[in-house]
Amino acid sequence: MNNPKVWFVGAGPGDPELITIKAKNLIEKADAILFAGSLVPKALTQWSKPNCLIQDSKGMALDDITDWLIEQADENKIVIRLQTGDPALYGALIEMVQPLDKAGIDVEVIPGISSAMAAAAASIESLTLPEVTQTVILTRVEGRTPMPAGESLKELAAHHSTLCLFLSITLLHKVSQELIEIGYAEDAPVTVVQKASWGEEEKIVKGTLSTIKKQCQAEKIASQAMIIISPTLGARDWDTLKKSKLYDASFSHRFRKGIQQDEG
Repeated sequence: MNNPKVWFVGAGPGDPELITIKAKNLIEKADAILFAGSLVPKALTQWSKPNCLIQDSKGMALDDITDWLIEQADENKIVIRLQTGDPALYGALIEMVQPLDKAGIDVEVIPGISSAMAAAAASIESLTLPEVTQTVILTRVEGRTPMPAGESLKELAAHHSTLCLFLSITLLHKVSQELIEIGYAEDAPVTVVQKASWGEEEKIVKGTLSTIKKQCQAEKIASQAMIIISPTLGARDWDTLKKSKLYDASFSHRFRKGIQQDEG
């Protein structure tokens, strides 16, 4: 008999078609699924067996969640914890894994698409551009959960690279204020995407540090939103753009010999 096991599965940003094939195949075989109903649409369980036990965890505390997973796994079932986005990013993964380790239950993680990537896709923005920024910082603004030393918004924003802010939409006023205080222009571009990939529930707002709060208030965006602040925003409409060397005709790499340009 196999050891009891729990799979932590990334549900992606919301659209059922954006989970991985591996995740879908596992859902089809599952005997028990615990999904984070406040963030994960129940539609993501649509491939489950008729007799699969499906439980919403939105009213559960951490101990309730781990007790449920342990109880189901002890019955030698295929047990899934279905989490929004990717389990490794703001997914309380280790908090849930430690009790399973103590109970002698094996664990496997299946990654998922983050809402940061889904938000960039929905708004047709690139998070990196040659000679503009090559760095993406995934972070949040300090609220009830304090930030570690060196990770305040002002310190991270000082790099002027791309910022993807999770769990921070209710602190949007603080975001704008702190960035302007450290020298960001009031007209610096900001994109906010609520429920990226959720079909008709998706909302995309593009503005500036000085306007974005009122724009989001007008759209009644107060939860489940990704904030993107980046020097790359709006590049689709730029007249000039530094191109990637990878696709430059004169650039050689192991799959293609570059064509030397005639300098005469």
